[in-house]
Amino acid sequence: MTFVVGVVGATGAVGEEMVKVLHDRKFPLSKLHLFASERSAGKKLATPFGEKEVELFSVQAAQQCDFVLMAVSGDFSKEFSQKIVADGKTVVIDNSSAFRYHDEIPLVVPEVNASAMKGKLLIANPNCTTAIAAMALWPLHQKFTLRKVIISTYQAASGAGAAGMAELLVGTKRHLNGEAVIAQVFAHPLPFNVIPHIDAFQANGYTKEEMKVVWETQKIFGSKDIACSCTAVRVPTLRSHSEAITIETKDPITVEAALDVLRLAPGVDVVDDPAAKVYPMPLNAANKHNVEVGRLRTSLVFGSNGLDLFVCGDQLLRGAALNAVLIAEAKLEERCGGVKMNLDA
Repeated sequence: MTFVVGVVGATGAVGEEMVKVLHDRKFPLSKLHLFASERSAGKKLATPFGEKEVELFSVQAAQQCDFVLMAVSGDFSKEFSQKIVADGKTVVIDNSSAFRYHDEIPLVVPEVNASAMKGKLLIANPNCTTAIAAMALWPLHQKFTLRKVIISTYQAASGAGAAGMAELLVGTKRHLNGEAVIAQVFAHPLPFNVIPHIDAFQANGYTKEEMKVVWETQKIFGSKDIACSCTAVRVPTLRSHSEAITIETKDPITVEAALDVLRLAPGVDVVDDPAAKVYPMPLNAANKHNVEVGRLRTSLVFGSNGLDLFVCGDQLLRGAALNAVLIAEAKLEERCGGVKMNLDA
């Protein structure tokens, strides 16, 4: 059984990764459509599936697909996603924030809450920071029950797409040449700097990026009893987000018990040998499907019911493209009557 897949926003950073992941995981597609705006339509793109011509997006063209992966702005998705699924058959997986907080739209990390999207055609992909954290937090929540989660993020330039990466690279060269660095994508020059400002500030003093982590963690985990707080910071790395996480749990938790749980968790690589200088880092997590978890230690604040840990994950993959394709795979299993698809590369 094969399927027709469309990627909308195929020329962007996330769209390109979606195509790669579809290929790497051997998704059973018979045809791949790459959709974009008039500006990019007609361009030829080199892909793992061979050279493909970018097509002009339209609702009618998208409805010829079984699955549509949206790597576009929230405004674009709000205008078109529901129109696409109105045909009653096309599954739309939206990477924007357009529908994440709608009660009727499932927000999914497949390893956590795949059952939430049963029978649904429009599924929201979570924020990249949330998805990476969820991979480490969910297995700990299942075993020890989370009460509080405090996250500080170190987010790469690629979180702002290809334009963000380009601005960092160009700005770094200009800085090293003694030239003025121009900030257009970011609020301030990013080279040799950190910026504690991602997305718009809210009335409560948090940024929208920080509140996304709160709202989405509670929705995905199905519990508003988990108290969350986040400080999101942009750092001058190209790829992979890092997160320092402190948790308080209902049940006592030890480092050894947490490691036992994490070693068995899908999508997680335990990288935790500080004596050998082995711990999660963006350089090592980049281009990996799994997230890295390490630096586990008992919390000095919460004691026997607390843990500190450090997580790194490729936000273009685990935080976007990979999660979207995993959602599509889970929908395939649903359509095939619950028969698990063996699609791993």
